[in-house]
Amino acid sequence: MANGHTITIEQGTERVRVVHGDQVLAQSDRPLVLRETGCPVRYYLPAEDVRLDLLTTSDTHTHCPFKGDASYWSLPDAPDLVWSYPDPKPDVARIKDHFCFYEVEAA
Repeated sequence: MANGHTITIEQGTERVRVVHGDQVLAQSDRPLVLRETGCPVRYYLPAEDVRLDLLTTSDTHTHCPFKGDASYWSLPDAPDLVWSYPDPKPDVARIKDHFCFYEVEAA
């Protein structure tokens, strides 16, 4: 990647849970672990492991020059809690159909 910026994606083996309040929003044994220069480690969870029925789409969209355009989802009391790259750049194509949350517990 450009200017010393790197992104690596590995298949994680840890169990990942996302809890907000008393609701489990996601639980996965097969997270993708994304490491990006200057950013915290992020877990991208397969769509099948995310309770999308609890989330509502947001009008927020952001652009990352390395990953592409992100779409966001919210809870009534937690705007833009989760994001996904519906059409990620080729270098990070593995994160397609995966969701990332700001707060994750890894075991």
